[in-house]
Parts: sequence; C-alpha cells; structure tokens
Amino acid sequence: MTDLRSPSRLLAAAVATLALAGCASNQAANGTGDPYENVNRKVYKFNDTLDKNIMEPVAKKYADYTPDPVRNSVTNFFQNTGSLNTIANDLLQGKLKQTAQDSGRFIVNSTVGIGGLFDPATSMGLKQHNEDLGQTFGTWGASEGAYLMLPLMGASSARDVTSPVMDLLLNPLTYIATVVTLPAGVVSTINTRANLLDATRIRDQAALDPYTFVREAWRQQRTYDIYDGNPPGDGYEDYIEGQGDAAVLRVY
Repeated sequence: MTDLRSPSRLLAAAVATLALAGCASNQAANGTGDPYENVNRKVYKFNDTLDKNIMEPVAKKYADYTPDPVRNSVTNFFQNTGSLNTIANDLLQGKLKQTAQDSGRFIVNSTVGIGGLFDPATSMGLKQHNEDLGQTFGTWGASEGAYLMLPLMGASSARDVTSPVMDLLLNPLTYIATVVTLPAGVVSTINTRANLLDATRIRDQAALDPYTFVREAWRQQRTYDIYDGNPPGDGYEDYIEGQGDAAVLRVY
C-alpha cells in the first residue's frame, strides 16, 4: 500500500501532476479543454444523482434543525483544521506576509477561539485566505490541463487533482483515531453541503446545461483563486466574489 505520508512520494506526485497538465493541454483538441467529456458527463450524472437523492435531502434536514450559531461554529472548526494546508501553500507561493497572517489566524482561533469553534481572528483583522496545491501549481505557471470530473469529489483538472492529497496530509484530523475522524468527515461534508443549498438553486435555475455551467464556473473560480481575486481580463469580478456560489461546484 502506498504511503501517502511520505514527503518524497508527495513531491513525486506533484511533479507527475505538472507533467500531466502539460501533456493533457495538448490533448484538448475539442477546443473546450475537456478531452474526456463523455466520461466526465457520466461521472457528473452519477455525482448529481447521489447528491439529489442522498446529500441534498440530508443537508436540508441538517439546515432545518441545526441553529445558525452551531452551523457557524462547525464551519469555523473545519476551516481552522484546513489552515495548515493554506499556510504551507502560502510558503510555496512565496507569500511571506500572508504566511504570517494565516499562521497568526490559526494560533488565535485554535486558542482563544476554543479549537477553532469561534473566529476571533477576523475581528482582529486577520483575514481568512484559502490556498491549495492546485493554486500553487497555477502560480508556478502550470496550465489547467484536462478538465476532470471526479467521482464523489466533483470538478477538478490534471493540475488540481492532487490538491486533496496535500490537504489530507496537512489536516490534523487525519492523524486522530478513525472513530473520531470518520464522524468528523461526515459532519464536515453535510455542513458544507448545507451551506451550498442556495448556490445549488442558482445553478439549477440558471443553467440550460448544468454540466457545462459547472465546468466553466469552476474554471472561473480557479482563475480567480490563482490570481488572488485579480485575474487577467474582464468578467470574473462580476461573476464571482470571494468563494461565492462557484464553491458548490466541488460537490459535483
């Protein structure tokens, strides 16, 4: 069994992803950057069916019966556990000031914020950032490569496909006993899905072809993320503000 905790293996995976991104860009002969569209559409249909029949109904019940302060605390907690991944990618991207800010935010929320359940760091002026390995590759100049729709995980690309691995390795919950980690993961998934119910409605109402809508909106979101909210050209600012509705695309 491959030991994903090994730094050398993680680095090898990162290098392989960069190479794959370059090769896949040459495969995008259909002009959409989606050379595997037939397969991707089948995966999208699978994800969407699973979501509509299981995840969305559960998320609605969760939203109906969970008080907003509790949901906010759950969201804060899981955002805080993901901070180490953001800090690591801050460093990889050479964002030293942001590294210091995000480190301070993690320390404040983990202590004063009682393990991240509360967010005093924001009131102290320590803004939340979100960085991942795919954004780091993009900052380094890697192209998106082939667009991918992953089972259960949703929209991704050759450049971004290893991001969840680094996120997993740098999440403290990964190293806690399974009896804690698995329930925590379920709660995180349901809470995230509940937070995206409004965005799902927008997608369903606006899109003639939901698959294409998800693909293009996800790409705009990733471009926004890579350029820290200042992508080249026009159009992104009007569509996306921060994490925005495009965050729902991760569900599909």
